[in-house]
Amino acid sequence: MQFQTQMKIVGAKCSKGVLDNGQGYDSTTLFVEVPLDGSKGTACGFCTSEFRWGTSDNFKLIEAQKLPITVSATLEIVTSGKLQKTQLVNIKLTDKAA
Repeated sequence: MQFQTQMKIVGAKCSKGVLDNGQGYDSTTLFVEVPLDGSKGTACGFCTSEFRWGTSDNFKLIEAQKLPITVSATLEIVTSGKLQKTQLVNIKLTDKAA
């Protein structure tokens, strides 16, 4: 199930290389501001969550921006049948960020 939302990106990093066993890796990780669950009265404010976003080529789209930026994001909820997780499909820079 995919859905659209606004995300505030506060940081980004890329990683690319080859492990000792010859296996390659290539990714961009976005650090996104997420509100803490205040429903029990034991937390308030924000923290960051990591979202993987494609290859290190995507980092070039973010690195030129002055962070933090707000983007329009497409997220997808997937499940293994037992566990559920939210994955970042893509982002689109808003007019303010571009």
